Amino acid sequence: MKLNHFIAVFLLVWSSMGLAADPELQMLSEHPVDGMRGGNLSGLANCGGVLWTVSDRDDNQIYRLDTQARVWKAEAVLINVPPVPEDSGRTLAMKTQSFFRTLAGNGALDFEGIACDPAQSLYILSETYSAILGVTPSRPPAWLRITPTMATAAREAGLLAHANALFEGVVISGREIWLAAERQKRGLVKIKQTLSTIDKSWYCLYVCVVMTEEGLAPQPPQFPGSRWVDKDFSDIALFDNKLFLLDRNAFKICRHETVTGKQERCWSFAADALVPSRLYTSQHGLTEALLVDAQGAWIGVDNNFATRADGEFRPIVWRFAAPEGGWSASP
Repeated sequence: MKLNHFIAVFLLVWSSMGLAADPELQMLSEHPVDGMRGGNLSGLANCGGVLWTVSDRDDNQIYRLDTQARVWKAEAVLINVPPVPEDSGRTLAMKTQSFFRTLAGNGALDFEGIACDPAQSLYILSETYSAILGVTPSRPPAWLRITPTMATAAREAGLLAHANALFEGVVISGREIWLAAERQKRGLVKIKQTLSTIDKSWYCLYVCVVMTEEGLAPQPPQFPGSRWVDKDFSDIALFDNKLFLLDRNAFKICRHETVTGKQERCWSFAADALVPSRLYTSQHGLTEALLVDAQGAWIGVDNNFATRADGEFRPIVWRFAAPEGGWSASP
């Protein structure tokens, strides 16, 4: 028996035995997104009731989403990005890949996440530099001053080890920022802002790395040619004092507590996301954006210019209903 066939059979048996017991979320709607110059929707933020997104192919603009119709319109907002801070330990391989990304028309900054604070300031994550750009209503954009010990601690813990597998998501709460590291290893990193009114830098409070995890996990049985792939995080959301991680290859949203990053519960969105008409030819999941609220979750698809089975070629945002009992429910 071929390995892939064996894995597929195993996954089917595993599911039928009831061991894959994560409850399924119900999709309420889906919204193609028009107007993103580079496509590649990566990250979502709710800022005062307005949704924002970024593209990892655009370095000089972000997008405000007009959500009034079923097909959403992305309205470009230009930003004047200042010079990037000094590299924090990027390897030669990472610098080389960044160079070739720009030659291929990709963004040199590789924007992968976006967050908003109560003052309506936006925080944009550059995966290339493990840096965060602050965009405030009253001041020019500026890179946050983040202590170099953050990246050092992350690498010592086995994170940020591979080019294009660095930080994928960002959320902010008060003076704390959480970052989701993608894969090989994946994990959570937290930094805190100083209390000084003069020094606004961000630093490690005792430890930066909240949790790490590595290894393989099975794709859901609905995924064509299901196999074991690297565990990965592709975005992070914060709701009701809990962290929610987008487990891209498993097609799950998982709730984590904020002190140790321990995973508490997961919900699958595979049943509705992997119906035949929504399939792509990719061997991996393509979701890269997550927002969670009391009524449900927004999940964004970075289709990477691929066309899915029904002919849709634009980025997609799905709306899922909150699980029965709410996001705080126990298993």
